[in-house]
This record gives sequence, structure tokens and C-alpha cells, in this order.
Amino acid sequence: MTLYPKLITDALATVRYPGTGKNLIEAEMLEDDLRIDGMHVSFSLLFEKSTDPFIKSVVKAAEAAIHTFVDKAVDVQIATKFTQAQRPEPGKMLPGVRNVIAVSSGKGGVGKSTVAANLAVALARLGHRVGLLDADIFGPSMPKMFHMEEERIFAEQKDGRQLLIPALKYGVKMLSIGFFVNPDTATLWRGGMASNALKQLIADTDWGELDYFILDTPPGTSDIHLTLLQNLAITGAVIVSTPQAVALADARKGIDMYRNEKVNVPILGLVENMAWFTPAELPDAKYYIFGKGGVQRLAKEMDLPLLGQIPLVQSICESGDEGEPAALKEDTPTAHAFITLAAQVAEATAKRNAELPATSIVEMTK
Repeated sequence: MTLYPKLITDALATVRYPGTGKNLIEAEMLEDDLRIDGMHVSFSLLFEKSTDPFIKSVVKAAEAAIHTFVDKAVDVQIATKFTQAQRPEPGKMLPGVRNVIAVSSGKGGVGKSTVAANLAVALARLGHRVGLLDADIFGPSMPKMFHMEEERIFAEQKDGRQLLIPALKYGVKMLSIGFFVNPDTATLWRGGMASNALKQLIADTDWGELDYFILDTPPGTSDIHLTLLQNLAITGAVIVSTPQAVALADARKGIDMYRNEKVNVPILGLVENMAWFTPAELPDAKYYIFGKGGVQRLAKEMDLPLLGQIPLVQSICESGDEGEPAALKEDTPTAHAFITLAAQVAEATAKRNAELPATSIVEMTK
């Protein structure tokens, strides 16, 4: 039997693309690279993007159509091409970002998100270009902390891709799943759905050139952490804890996660949040209601820097609720604490980059 192009195109015209209902020829999905060599046929099918859910079924249907309407003996090779530029591969998703900093805690309730938000704002106040990703998919808090609950995120075409444009406030580029879901409704997603959403927020966003990309990670260790480690080369982690024993026990687990030989992300240092309570009427008083120096002792034990001690004052809570991070305030002890923390993080990052090789992503294993 002699093969010729019309036999192939007629067979492909019997296959419909579910997304539009048109056949592959009508939908102009056959690339102009049809090759016939004896009983061997090769060509490419065009899809808009690699995440198209119909790719596998359409390719199988095209091969079956050729075997049915042309000849069972035809050797068919079908490649796939995409009209929309592809998402960067893991490890290269943020080409314009110099440092990726994960802010983590072993448990919830220690003020990790407050520290992450104020660290980002303080770094921006020091003149750095800063991005902040709210990676807590199931409990996003950054829209509230930045008073952006009504913010609407748009996408623009750039370099052949539709990219989200992050919100910009207080000198920080910020994105959160909270911008896309109902704040009064629980996010009932399986791990895979949450991980895919997180990858979109990272790779399908125009973050531009940044000195620091701050990750506000969920408490504990979870699928979300694994997704971050598999897709981003994290420069270093900052561990947040309060001084009491139960929080310190969980902080150790967070440290162990990053120090695991398969992960190997450097710990930049520890932050002691709610280190002491200072009432507004007694600005010089310190009451150690959660214990004294617990994180300081843990840092010494683990041979890690203590990057900062943040006091528990009413203004921090009020600032978070009002959407104005405490680091914005001028000449307050709290703002000074966060500015000092930001300077320490910048110094620890520079030291890490000078002394250690670049972090690699965690490779997936079967």
C-alpha cells in the first residue's frame, strides 16, 4: 500500500477535539510537519498548553483513526507541540529572583505569618526588591495583613504566556490564594490540587527582578512544603518559634526537615516571636509570659544564629488586623525589631551565599 498525505488528513478529520467539538483538521491542530516514509508516518498535533486535559485521549484517538481508516500496519509517531509558551521547569521557575527565603514554623499560632509579612516590608524599607508568596493554601492570611481583601488579580500576555500580575503594596509584590477564593468558605482541596495551585502562583506569575522572594509556608511539614522544595531552589529557611517548650519541640522538627540530607536547605537562623510582653503603659517593662530565652537556647544548641527577638505588644496585633504591618511604623520598638531582623536576614543570606553552594531542588523519586 502506498501512503499519501490525504489519507492521513482524512483519517484525522474523523477525530474530534473535545474542547471545541471540531475535528483535528478543522481546528487546525495538525502541524505542518507531516512526514511519510514507506509505512512510517510522523506528525505533530498542536495544543494550546501542556496542561490540556485532552492531550492523551486525542493522541490515542488520532493513532487509532489512522489504523482504522488507513492501515493497521502503519507505524505512527505523534508529537505534541504547544502554542502557548511552556512553564519553566522546576528549579528555574523564578529566573529573576536572587534569593528565595522560606519562613517556617513547626506549629501554628507562633506568629509566623506576622513575621513573614513584616520581614518582607522591612526588607523593602531597607531598599531591597521584595516579593511575598502566601504559600499557606488552606489558611491564607496575607490579604488581611495587607488590607487587600478586595484586591482583584489580573493576567497579562508576556513572552507567549498568560502571567498573573502580583499585587503591590508597601513596596512588596504579593500574591495569595486568598485573592481567588471566598474568604468565608473553607478550601476543601486534596493535596494534588493545592500543590498545582501553588505551582501556578509561583511559575505563572510575572514576579520580575527580585532580591528576596519570601515564602510564608504553612505550619508543620506537609505536601505544600514538598511542592516548594521540588520546584524552588530555596536559598535558606528562617524558623519562627515562641519561647515555650511545646513550640520549641515543633521548631526542632522544622529544622530537621530542612537539614534532612535529601533536602539540604541551609537554616539562616531562628526568630523568637512573642519573646516578652510589654504593655503600652510600661514601655520599658518586659514580662516573659511564655518563658525566657527558649529560642535563644535552641539556637545555641543547634549552632544557629538567633536573628531576632520580637516582643509581644498590642500594636502588632492591631497592625495586622488593620492591614498595616508593624514594620511600617516609624520610631517604635516593634518596627525597630523588624528592621533589625531584616538586616540580620540579609546579612545571613549574604554569608550563606559566600560560603555554601547553591541549593538544589529535591528530586522526585518513584
